[in-house]
Amino acid sequence: MGKIPEKLINFAIYNDGNEMLGAADITLPSLDPMTDTVGGAGVAGEVESPVLGHFKSMSVGIKFRTITGNVTGLAAPKAHHLDMRGSIQMYDSGSGEYVPTPVKVVVKAMPKKTNLGKLAVGKPQDSENEFEVVYMKLWLDGTEEIEIDKYNYICVIDGVDYLAAVRANLGK
Repeated sequence: MGKIPEKLINFAIYNDGNEMLGAADITLPSLDPMTDTVGGAGVAGEVESPVLGHFKSMSVGIKFRTITGNVTGLAAPKAHHLDMRGSIQMYDSGSGEYVPTPVKVVVKAMPKKTNLGKLAVGKPQDSENEFEVVYMKLWLDGTEEIEIDKYNYICVIDGVDYLAAVRANLGK
């Protein structure tokens, strides 16, 4: 039958590809296409038509247990290169074994919000950073699945670059 994805075994997050940022929970970006309503003659009603390769604001959130230099350093008003590497537990129904499978997400993102959290005795501070994502690339089991680069007109999904013709039309 194949491999059945079950859960994320664990992950690590790095700044600039080599500085491990510590214990955190991450909320990955949502891919919401920009749309506009198309209607009128020739259309039976209305259609929310996506703009090819264009996405609404994309955010990534990182929640740390306590305030650290990582939390404050990520508040710097510049683009940060964040590298999230994980291992997904897949169950191979043929062999009956678990197969750890790599997943990697890289983003280039600028800070939108830094929440230093709360102070409560014996409790996590829940410090959070939120970023605007301008570049994202996702690999699953070594295969590039998604690449979105808003400033360079790149939108690759499942091996198809949906903005290649747009770049050519614009002379880029």
